[in-house]
Amino acid sequence: MGSVQIVTTILAAAITAVAVWLAVRAVMKMVAVIRQGQPAPERFTDKGARAKVMLVETAGHTRMLKWSVVGAAHWFVMVGFIVLSLLVLEAYFEVVSPTGGLPLVGGLTIYGLVTELIAILGTIGILVLIAIRFRNRPTRPGGRSRFTGSTMWQGYFVEGIVLSVLIMGFVIRGFKVATDHFEYPVWATPISHAVGALLPASQAGVSIAALIKIAISMTWLIVIALNVTMGVAWHRFLAFPNIFFKRDPQKPAGSGLGALRPMTSQGKPLDFEEADPEKDQFGVAQVEQFTWKGLLDFSTCTECGRCQSQCPAWNTGKPLSPKLLVLSLRDHAYAKAPYLLAGGGKDLTGEEKATAAQLAHVDALALAEADKPLIGTAGEGGVIDPDVLWSCTTCGACVEQCPVDIEHVDHIVDMRRYQVLIESSFPSEAGVMLRNLENKGNPWGAPQNTREDWTKGLDFVVPRVGEVDDFEYLFWVGCAGAFEDRAKKTTRAVATLLNEAGVSFAILGEGETCSGDPARRIGNEFVFQMLAQQNVETLNEAFEGREKSKRRIVATCPHCFNTLGNEYGQLGGEFEVVHHTQLLAHLVATGKLTPVQPVAGGVTYHDPCYLGRHNRVFAPPREVLGAALGGQRDSTGSAVDRDAGLIEMPRNTERSFCCGAGGARMWMEEKIGKRINVDRVEEAMSTGAKTVAVGCPFCSTMLSDGVNGKGAGEQVEVVDVASVLLRSVKPDTTAGHKETEPVAG
Repeated sequence: MGSVQIVTTILAAAITAVAVWLAVRAVMKMVAVIRQGQPAPERFTDKGARAKVMLVETAGHTRMLKWSVVGAAHWFVMVGFIVLSLLVLEAYFEVVSPTGGLPLVGGLTIYGLVTELIAILGTIGILVLIAIRFRNRPTRPGGRSRFTGSTMWQGYFVEGIVLSVLIMGFVIRGFKVATDHFEYPVWATPISHAVGALLPASQAGVSIAALIKIAISMTWLIVIALNVTMGVAWHRFLAFPNIFFKRDPQKPAGSGLGALRPMTSQGKPLDFEEADPEKDQFGVAQVEQFTWKGLLDFSTCTECGRCQSQCPAWNTGKPLSPKLLVLSLRDHAYAKAPYLLAGGGKDLTGEEKATAAQLAHVDALALAEADKPLIGTAGEGGVIDPDVLWSCTTCGACVEQCPVDIEHVDHIVDMRRYQVLIESSFPSEAGVMLRNLENKGNPWGAPQNTREDWTKGLDFVVPRVGEVDDFEYLFWVGCAGAFEDRAKKTTRAVATLLNEAGVSFAILGEGETCSGDPARRIGNEFVFQMLAQQNVETLNEAFEGREKSKRRIVATCPHCFNTLGNEYGQLGGEFEVVHHTQLLAHLVATGKLTPVQPVAGGVTYHDPCYLGRHNRVFAPPREVLGAALGGQRDSTGSAVDRDAGLIEMPRNTERSFCCGAGGARMWMEEKIGKRINVDRVEEAMSTGAKTVAVGCPFCSTMLSDGVNGKGAGEQVEVVDVASVLLRSVKPDTTAGHKETEPVAG
């Protein structure tokens, strides 16, 4: 060992020791903060499935590759970071000896070839990511960036470090080539040999370059250790457990979609019959009242902004950004951590749990952070502004796009629950809806004895449960389908088509009440459970004696479809629920419904959030429309070209843009920014289609209002998929029928 190697070895050991010590301290702090969260025992089930999904999502980059170029570049960088960590380890041998290398694998040509290829592709990948970040920088002219609100220096720092480490790897190998100490042939390591041709034959150069590589790597570790909220770096480690502990490992694409997480206290579902607000947690009022998985979510956010770029609120000038909400909660949690870790915190009555002695040495900034209300205006010093909280439509675009499985919607609804149930603080206009749900069993406040009025005038009898001995499907009409004029036309169309196809069905009539979706999404879990338990009891009685596979329900409202199928199981209601477009697609495919007249004028389809993104029902509505539009059919009657004549909007399927009605926003005024439904209508109209097909009564209302607001009610029609099909199956009975009402006057 020469003098240069002695110096490089000492320096490498010193900076590594400091970096490792700081990193261990940082990890211990993060673990301590995350453990402040509430229990979530359900996260430890199905460990095998969880491990499998985690490996598929990380190694396969299944979420990231939705963004093609970005995903591919990130995959190479990720693989480079993992595999080329071996080269950082190898650098420790090289600071000691210019001819040093990894034991066992270091001399294998295959090792040289693989690491060379990964280094080349990783370098290309990181340059692509740097270019994308720069091109989409928040300060660029025009447009809002998905990086708005992200800590840009941290992103550039991490990417610069990765690029520097990759470059230094080629420099080290180059010096080895120049000194004739390189084991690998030119064909396996062409870049390393090319670099070696440019460098002098210096054995000291090998050790110095190795030291620089170690110093760069350890500088990165020191910086992130001193910045525990640096998600753009820490997600490299936290993404693995965060994906492993996702809510439902059986749903690789958006675990936090579909059903909401039940309201819990101390890790157990809350029983409202026995719950006590002084002993049980009602929603989230303090950051430590999120589950530990919630705190892990906040810590894992990489600030990539994919959620933000897809959010309908953010895209229409609302203050909500799912990314910024998560970052605010993360920063608040870690700023408050010294207070919490000293034993501080408020009990459920608002009393301080810590003694004065425990808090005596807590930093004043942490104490000030602890005094901030979780929900409050800027003047109140709140962490999350009420306008942010109530702008969410729960459309799930953020959850669907997040590459590390953060469950934004669950966290937003948990905060809403406390505001509604304990503080009675929510948009005033929503109060009418909640009172109607409690008193009338529907959000419109319509008389219960008018639930069956939609059946009047039909040329066939719609049977009620109890009036027939047997039925194949229970037709869940829903509140909109029973009371809202436009939705009633869809209800009649579905009933007519089922009758035409010879499907036996029955309705509950006055025995049906609201599914509870608007109450649950606004945060009123009490009203939701009241309604849901009533419906579960009614449905169980209607299906008495049947096994689950024969307890079939067809629903026209995706919100009812989602609630009955995904959430009633939490309350003892196990049913097979299908959306009407799924059933109609099956009836067309099996020849029980035969389109005879193609629908003309061009049709575009709007994917409802709770049908598409939340429940992955994308194909059936398009198959129905394809048939109605005259798509080719095979000998069995199945559509050969399901999309014939269908004009897709730019944002479709899982990236469909919300109509603005979800999350109980249907009953709240949209006072900030551009109206979400107008944005979507403009996109639909840009296709040139004369018909906008929908599969949801909320979407129908919102888009119809948007069309009328644009003064295009006579040119563009918003109509349910079922009505489009009915016009094709029975053109004579539906001629001239329009669902979009023109603007009066």
